[in-house]
Amino acid sequence: MRRLLPLLLLAVIPALQGCFPVVATGVGAGALMAGDRRTSGIYIEDQGIELKGASRIEDKYKDGVHVNVTSFNRHVLLTGEAPSDEVRQGASQVVMGVPNVVDVTNEMAIGNVAPYSSRSNDTYITSKVKGRMIDANRFAPYHVKVVTENGVVYLMGMVTRREADDAAEIARTTSDVRKVVKVFEYID
Repeated sequence: MRRLLPLLLLAVIPALQGCFPVVATGVGAGALMAGDRRTSGIYIEDQGIELKGASRIEDKYKDGVHVNVTSFNRHVLLTGEAPSDEVRQGASQVVMGVPNVVDVTNEMAIGNVAPYSSRSNDTYITSKVKGRMIDANRFAPYHVKVVTENGVVYLMGMVTRREADDAAEIARTTSDVRKVVKVFEYID
């Protein structure tokens, strides 16, 4: 049996090579959860809320709407564009129907769907804001979720008022940011 174990390991190692990205991703997510103020259950639940909310909106409205569903501690932020106020309000109702959603902040604009070039610029703005938060070292950057839509930066998270003010100041003074909206849950 002792001779078979090394042979068995040699046979299995090539099959495990593809598992590294999965293991690394799991370790990365675990590290983020460890420092998060949410419980691991709420962290995972937030991901489920985002997926279910986006899927339900897509099922109902198809390509007629562009929406980002962001959940933090079961508080949901909707950003994007809707063709009418009726669709905008309908998106809120759809997401409120997702189990365990506490509330919905709907910041969707009424108008045409933004072009991809605008969305890629929003991704760049988000990365600049997050990078500046890391550089400033005033609070743990994973306590603040940054969402950018059409140059407007939305800040979410469970934070102290001081952390909220610091995050808003960092975002406000980042180039290309048109406006900052706080959607925080305060813990102090």
